[in-house]
Amino acid sequence: VQLQASGGGTVQAGDSLRLSCADSRRTFSNNAVGWFRQSPGKEREFVATISWRGGNSRYTPSVEGRFTISRDNSKVYLQMDNLKQEDTAVYMCASARGPIATSDIGSYVYWGQGTLVTVSS
Repeated sequence: VQLQASGGGTVQAGDSLRLSCADSRRTFSNNAVGWFRQSPGKEREFVATISWRGGNSRYTPSVEGRFTISRDNSKVYLQMDNLKQEDTAVYMCASARGPIATSDIGSYVYWGQGTLVTVSS
């Protein structure tokens, strides 16, 4: 497994969580990294992405203003604030095949196994 996501858990609506994604094979190097999520019965969806240098990020509209993606030399993070029940999902990180932040799931090559986030009312 190249990427390992962690930090998930069960929280109440309005709480915060911080997810981390570790890269064991340097797939982050020179590549954008994204976070995706999948709920039971639904397709995997884009959540956020950050460019290789960290200067550009993009978010799906439903998390804009509540989630923040960031990165350092070895990890990528997803700070999730004001969580809602509809944020409940398995969250996965993935590295793209280039440096540009993109929401195109087909551009992501290396995937982690995911971490479960459950938001209760």
